[in-house]
Amino acid sequence: MFLVANLLVAVAQVLDYVLWAYIWIIIARVVVSWAKADQNIPVVRFLYTATEPVFDRVRQRLPLTAAGFDLAPIVVWIAAVFLQRFVVHTLYDLANTIR
Repeated sequence: MFLVANLLVAVAQVLDYVLWAYIWIIIARVVVSWAKADQNIPVVRFLYTATEPVFDRVRQRLPLTAAGFDLAPIVVWIAAVFLQRFVVHTLYDLANTIR
């Protein structure tokens, strides 16, 4: 059973790293959108490509704007933190229970 436990720990750790990276991508995207950077710059294009599909889905389901500010990045950030806290920690706890 230790193989399954180690697999769960590995999946949890990779998921944790992916979610942290995506949180930083969201933060960078918000900063870039405030600075109104040129979208022809490759890094800016990557940020928009990585975040816009998720933001569009949130905007379709929850049309949230407050005084002209788009609140979709905040919703996605909260969802990523929730996944990080709930799913990753649940996987770690499950792996410890199996051991």
